[in-house]
Amino acid sequence: MQQFSLCFAKVKKDCLKFIKSQETEGDKFKNKERMIKSFLIPICFRISKKIDKKRPYFIGLAGGQGTGKTTISSLIKIILIKYFKLKVFKISIDDFYKTRRERLNLSKRIHPMLLTRGVPGTHDINMMLNFFKKAKSKKFKRLKLPTFNKAIDDRFKKKKWYDLKEKPDVIIFEGWCVGALSEKSTTLKKTINSMERTKDKKYIWRNYVNRQLKSKYKDLYSQLNCLIYLKAKNFSLLQKWRLKQERKLWLKSKKNKNLRIMSKNEVLTFMQTYQRITQNMFKKMPKYASIIFNLSSNHQIKSVVYKNK
Repeated sequence: MQQFSLCFAKVKKDCLKFIKSQETEGDKFKNKERMIKSFLIPICFRISKKIDKKRPYFIGLAGGQGTGKTTISSLIKIILIKYFKLKVFKISIDDFYKTRRERLNLSKRIHPMLLTRGVPGTHDINMMLNFFKKAKSKKFKRLKLPTFNKAIDDRFKKKKWYDLKEKPDVIIFEGWCVGALSEKSTTLKKTINSMERTKDKKYIWRNYVNRQLKSKYKDLYSQLNCLIYLKAKNFSLLQKWRLKQERKLWLKSKKNKNLRIMSKNEVLTFMQTYQRITQNMFKKMPKYASIIFNLSSNHQIKSVVYKNK
């Protein structure tokens, strides 16, 4: 389509510049122009047709660790701003993690595993609901929203928070568990990894996390206008990609001595807390997501499936 070609000509420079910023010497993106032309630009045309200037269009973007959520969401943002002249705000569910102190209190009150950020229940859900509500308000007022510093496992100071001065046309809300559904209590009792077997024998942690998905997270996700899912083949691929991501972080931050990089064992242990919900998303999300990107084992978008949403 000629429209797509015109769009590509206009956004190519900015998109490739962003991709370059994400690359390292030994890890270059493959087929980047094809990804932008064949997959991301058509999606942006679909999104642009659904914009209602009265209220923001909420896009949820989900995918397991290392699937490329940050890259894909950033490129979609660039295309929507540069070609479609839309006001776009992008934020991650990770930015809404509870403070370390709040999670420490939660871990003492409910279960020790809740000190580890990640699962539903470790975010400030009321802050997220409030953000959605205020963003949709007819009388939009300037919003200050948190940013999370994973290097210190805590929020940045308020001077580094997002400052949303005007109502966006599009809000991209990305995260590994965005749009996830709760599971049945029968399957919840069956342990799926060594962490659950040793640290959650009475399934208090699993039960607590599942209850969050059943209630306020469900209310939050129901407000999304569109849900894009980056679907990997299996959990072991995600582990491989997440390890690659950590190595990339290490290469980019050698000069930053304050940044703490996880070892291979730490990454794999950390990912066990994500495993249950991630595997449920593999099974369930393709049935209800608006757009599914099927990822190949070499980290490329293989195909896209559109649903009528």
